Amino acid sequence: MEPKGPLMKEHRLIERMIGRIEKEIGRIRRNRGVDPLFVDAAVDFIRTYADQTHHGKEEDILFAELDNKGLSAEDRTVMDELVQEHVFGRKTTAELEKAKQRYVDGDDSAANDVAERLKTLAEFYPAHIEKEDKRFFPAAMTYLSPDERTAMLDKFSRFDEGMIHRKYRNVVETLGA
Repeated sequence: MEPKGPLMKEHRLIERMIGRIEKEIGRIRRNRGVDPLFVDAAVDFIRTYADQTHHGKEEDILFAELDNKGLSAEDRTVMDELVQEHVFGRKTTAELEKAKQRYVDGDDSAANDVAERLKTLAEFYPAHIEKEDKRFFPAAMTYLSPDERTAMLDKFSRFDEGMIHRKYRNVVETLGA
């Protein structure tokens, strides 16, 4: 298996979550109400799974390794765009969380802001995933030797093993603050 395999598998789960988000957007627009628990779950999924776990492997392992390779100008540009897209996803998720809190605090007009941020994420992720799956990952694999690919898969596994511990260490630290 190549390192793109686990990353693409993670994309499939992210796509399933986007499908749930799209259904929730419709529910919000029909009912004019936000389910704060759904938004909390979506934010947690995006932050923990899509960003820390998935984007973490991309940025901290794949991109870091490729940074030491002689990437073509086009591949370097795409990699830089992907990093900026990850930043955009983080920013939009933070805005979603703030809009949800405004709604919970009694600002009914924030329901539209919640729906708009969810819509932004639902439109963002499919295009981002397609860029990675069809454009960047195939090119990226050509820069890695078979031994480097195997080593990267091992790094991915070690990264995943520590993820749950990082998440809940952060939960405990946040609750203690």
